[in-house]
Amino acid sequence: MLDAKTASFRKALRLYLCTDRVLALGRPLPEALEAAIAGGVTMVQLREKDASSREFYEIALTVRELTRRHNIPLVINDRLDIALAVDADGLHIGQSDLPLETVRRIAGQRLFVGVSAGNLQEALQAEAVGADYLGVGAVFPTGSKADAGQAIGPEGLRAICGAVHIPVVGIGGINSSNAAAVVQSGGAGIAVISAILSQQDIRAAAENLMRSMESV
Repeated sequence: MLDAKTASFRKALRLYLCTDRVLALGRPLPEALEAAIAGGVTMVQLREKDASSREFYEIALTVRELTRRHNIPLVINDRLDIALAVDADGLHIGQSDLPLETVRRIAGQRLFVGVSAGNLQEALQAEAVGADYLGVGAVFPTGSKADAGQAIGPEGLRAICGAVHIPVVGIGGINSSNAAAVVQSGGAGIAVISAILSQQDIRAAAENLMRSMESV
């Protein structure tokens, strides 16, 4: 498992892909992930809100094998039980999920844990209770997440990045035309869904996102 205190952990957050089979244009998830990783994706979060527990587990086993083969960290969204069952690297929780203190009590240090934050107060609270990184947004307006809330813009992201001491990943409405603004605002990286999975050429989409951040 990646040590959340190292430079390699921050580097792994650079191009963070969250999954959504609905947005993958009918392509099998393993196929889409192979292309995305070939294009430069550095971390994968399995986020399948509509899957049953059994289905989520079986998908996670397949994705765990794939990410391990490519030496890419696997994060499970919300489901601590699934994360532990498939020996994932990390867990990502939102404001309405299990409290981080409970996650730590159950999982100890087996997982690094990211927390979603939509404002400065949530970000500071998550850091205070031991989050390893923050997923902050929506930075820009987005249609991929119905619960994303009002966009905070690069200025709001910059304020949060300047106030916390853990890595921040920008999420929400990010594409190749505005990814650089996230990094310029202090973000360690970007988290995307449709900007990769909904593109006809997944590998090229990932390459373009990485290239746009490298131009900063």
